[in-house]
Amino acid sequence: MTGDNSIKQLLHKAAASISSDSPRLDAEILLCHLLNKPRSHLFTWPEQVLEPKLVETFLKLVQRRCAGEPVAYLTGQQEFWSLQLKVSPAVLIPRPDTELLVELALQWPANTPLDVLDLGTGSGAIALALASERPAWRITATDQSEEVLNIARDNAGRHQLSNVRFNQGSWYQAVTSQTFDLIVSNPPYIPAADPHLATGGLQFEPEQALVSGVIGLDDIEAIAGEAVRYLNDNGWLLVEHGYDQGTAVRQIFERHGLETVRTELDLEGRERVTLGTLNESS
Repeated sequence: MTGDNSIKQLLHKAAASISSDSPRLDAEILLCHLLNKPRSHLFTWPEQVLEPKLVETFLKLVQRRCAGEPVAYLTGQQEFWSLQLKVSPAVLIPRPDTELLVELALQWPANTPLDVLDLGTGSGAIALALASERPAWRITATDQSEEVLNIARDNAGRHQLSNVRFNQGSWYQAVTSQTFDLIVSNPPYIPAADPHLATGGLQFEPEQALVSGVIGLDDIEAIAGEAVRYLNDNGWLLVEHGYDQGTAVRQIFERHGLETVRTELDLEGRERVTLGTLNESS
């Protein structure tokens, strides 16, 4: 990839070398990141010749992308629910599938001040999406890693969201005697031996945010198992899971005393989020 260092030629050669579902888009995002320009700049100034140092940096990013490293880690950011979030290899990259969890939580009335718990917040994606849409809600976001929580705090500061507090600890260890109207989580749910962990960029993401025991349900079991202690009467637990885990997760919820259990489908018609409630009479 030497010779013509115009935007047009660099993008053409980069797209030809990247093996992904969207090689051209990947190349454009990386170049826009370096130029600090919107994608429209690439189309408006395709003949612009770039400085050699910038070209060198771009080519290094392209090489890393060719090795499978996710674009979000290369740029240090990922959009979720219209929020531009800082990410690093310490946190799971927020995915569109998780927006279903946000949509379901937002079905609760906007003018009702709820206490909400986001377990395993990572970059803060779920908690901050809810905070941006429901300023009256009091949201607690937890993670076992202080490094990860600092990223989430930074994202909250970037978007001036003050109705979220961050607590360190593993699952409910991060909260004491408080109870909540909603508990939401996108926990690890991939089986330890799943071959997909070595492909598609997953090998660059934190294993502790992906893997959950032999069949992928250890953390969901832990979350559901303690939920009744931390839910208010008529409170709800909403958990994201794998497309083939719906039946097992419903059984886990029901075994631990949750009622009105159901599973919602994602945009591709796959079981993605299971929810259940603690009825007042329970």
